Amino acid sequence: MGDDSHPYVVFLPSEHKIRILSAIFGSRAAVDILKLSLEKGISEKLYQQELGKKLSYSNKTIIKNLKSLTKLDILRESMEKSEKNHRIVWVKAYMLSDMGKWFSLLLAEEKDLSEGEKAQILESLFRTYIRWVKDLSGKLHLSKGNLEKAFREEMK
Repeated sequence: MGDDSHPYVVFLPSEHKIRILSAIFGSRAAVDILKLSLEKGISEKLYQQELGKKLSYSNKTIIKNLKSLTKLDILRESMEKSEKNHRIVWVKAYMLSDMGKWFSLLLAEEKDLSEGEKAQILESLFRTYIRWVKDLSGKLHLSKGNLEKAFREEMK
């Protein structure tokens, strides 16, 4: 996350979250790409060819959305060497960025997440929030000792 990012928890009504996120992204295809990344695993790579097979969108629509999501830093793009029919080819691989993981997790149902994934999400959210509070406290000239004391009191 960039220096100007602030973590927010967003509560969305279950029955409308896809429409809300579609409006934010401007495309149902982008939301479906994020949903597929969730199904596959938020730390797993996606490939354009795979998206074409699993989603009912044209290749042009998929490429347009991959470019848009990459430009918005929702996805990270890399190139991989692959062997196909005894030939070496280069393919683009896409992975969720940290911010992309948070957006894709907005689509997740709690029941679909394991206890380990929930714990990992909580720890990541907590660390992000601590960094934000630490940076803000520095700007407000608030002693880190005061924050540490408050933390210890609340964790009792």
